[in-house]
Amino acid sequence: MIQDTALAAWLRQEGFTGDDINGRVANEMTPLMSAALKGDCAIARKIVAAGGDVALRNADGNNALWLACVDYQLDMIDVLIEAGIDIDNRNDNGATALMFAASSGRTEVVAHLLTRGADLAPETLDGFSAMDMAANIKCLEILRAAHRKNRVERASA
Repeated sequence: MIQDTALAAWLRQEGFTGDDINGRVANEMTPLMSAALKGDCAIARKIVAAGGDVALRNADGNNALWLACVDYQLDMIDVLIEAGIDIDNRNDNGATALMFAASSGRTEVVAHLLTRGADLAPETLDGFSAMDMAANIKCLEILRAAHRKNRVERASA
């Protein structure tokens, strides 16, 4: 039973039924994913506190972090990372949120994910990395700088 009446009302408003904090709607969207997409950090925190599972993925294999990246929700990205979400979750095509952000030219999101520890190394099922998919020069520059920094750190370790 969800004790928070505001959270319960929000769940009903968003089309989630019952008291299942991890319930699903279209495309296997969970309440946390819906809050992430809308950038509602207060509701996301309530969902996590009520037992919302940060590891759940939608029908495409994306977690709530990916959805936070769709609309440049930097504060939401922080909320989710602090809640323990897998920053390097790979969807059904092997793509991470960093790859999505790079491929869609979301420069601020790329920079933010890198400062929060996103890994540059993963590749899609087709063998493409975030750097390979950079949609604009600024994303590419940020990714290249992070790659160089990683090389220097590995060499000095």
